[in-house]
Amino acid sequence: MEIQLGVVESRFADMIWKNEPVTSSELVKLAGQELQWKRTTVHTVLRRLCDKGLFQNENGMVTSLVSREQFYALQSQKFVDDTFSGSLPAFLAAFSMGRKLTDAEREQIQQIIDQAGEG
Repeated sequence: MEIQLGVVESRFADMIWKNEPVTSSELVKLAGQELQWKRTTVHTVLRRLCDKGLFQNENGMVTSLVSREQFYALQSQKFVDDTFSGSLPAFLAAFSMGRKLTDAEREQIQQIIDQAGEG
């Protein structure tokens, strides 16, 4: 699954994930407050996100089809694939270049590696 979102779409999607299940009328209020959007803009962007398969709008109730965690995991995998030819070690080397990892960060990364090796 490949879903591309612009910056504004990402902010709106995060708003939905944070508040779901949420009515479309509540989204109009939230987006008006946080993004200064009009009702028509909210409905246009919501329809685009539903068409992309992220959310569904059933009788005015908006829920996700893909969780925030799933979406960003897919985006991260695509970034590593596109930028580092799928090499996670190359990504980690580039990510950590020029910065010192804390003991807590190293421990967390090691736990992730250990869990991935078990799965």
